[in-house]
Parts: sequence; structure tokens; C-alpha cells
Amino acid sequence: MVDLLVTYMEMPVPPQGAPRASPLPGAIVARERLGLSSYLDLYQAVGGPVQWDQRLRMPKVELETVLAATSTHIHVLRVDGEAAGFCEFNNVGEAAIELVHFGLVPAFQGKRLGPFLLDRALRAAWSHRPKRLWLHTDTHDHPAAQSVYGRAGFCVYAQRTETFPD
Repeated sequence: MVDLLVTYMEMPVPPQGAPRASPLPGAIVARERLGLSSYLDLYQAVGGPVQWDQRLRMPKVELETVLAATSTHIHVLRVDGEAAGFCEFNNVGEAAIELVHFGLVPAFQGKRLGPFLLDRALRAAWSHRPKRLWLHTDTHDHPAAQSVYGRAGFCVYAQRTETFPD
């Protein structure tokens, strides 16, 4: 078992101002329906360095059900066609949408693509008119995660130490 500091953040209003411009030619963000294999490849490419394992521990049938749900939206960042990162939302269409996963493949980090992906995905999620978006992050996530979320419009509403399987 491992104890992690978990920070809960929420975004009570949509992003303001003009959408972020693409920082690289050939970078686009679009909602995609990924099959199990493509999803897991991208999930591991993004999450491996920060120890994501939730989706890897799920029974495949359960994960396929999550991916097929109309309330699950996955926005993929592609650079010249190559998957560079993604945002995954659950509960789309409800009052509170959860940003479940967000991140970039390490080779694409440091190029200002994260804020671009997040901005485009958040605007798409807000188009469903929720009352708020929320997420949680922990001490294993990228060190810049909270500041990126803060600049996008999220604010902390709770923090607590939680115990997870090792």
C-alpha cells in the first residue's frame, strides 16, 4: 500500500477568451472513438512514466464498456497524424463532468502542446453545458500538472492523503 496526496480541483466556468492556437504545424485535437488496443497503447505511452495503472487493472470487458459509453469522450492530440496525448472525460451530458485522464507522450512534452490539448478538450466538454468540470491529481502525476490545471481555470477544493495498492 502507498499513501498519496490527492488534490481535487474543479472548473466552475468555461474557458474564457479565444481558443489557444496550435503551437506546432500539424497539431490537431479531435474527439475519437478508440478501440481497446489503440486506447491501451496511448494510455500506456502517456501514463507509464507517471505510474497510471487504473485502466490496466480493469477487466477488458469493463474497459470496453467504458470506452463505448456515450458519456465517455476522448480527445486525442495528433501531430502529423501521430498520437501525442489525450484528454478523457467521463459523465459527459451530466451536471458534473470528470476529467479522468490528461497527458502527453513524453516525446511531445515541453512543446506547449499540453495547454493546447487541454484548452481544446475543455471547450468541447463545456459545449455540453455542465455545471462544472472536476478532476483529481496526485503526487505521482507530472510535477507541472496542478499549475497547468490552474492556468486552465481549475481551482483546488479539497486535498487528502489516500491509500492505494502498491
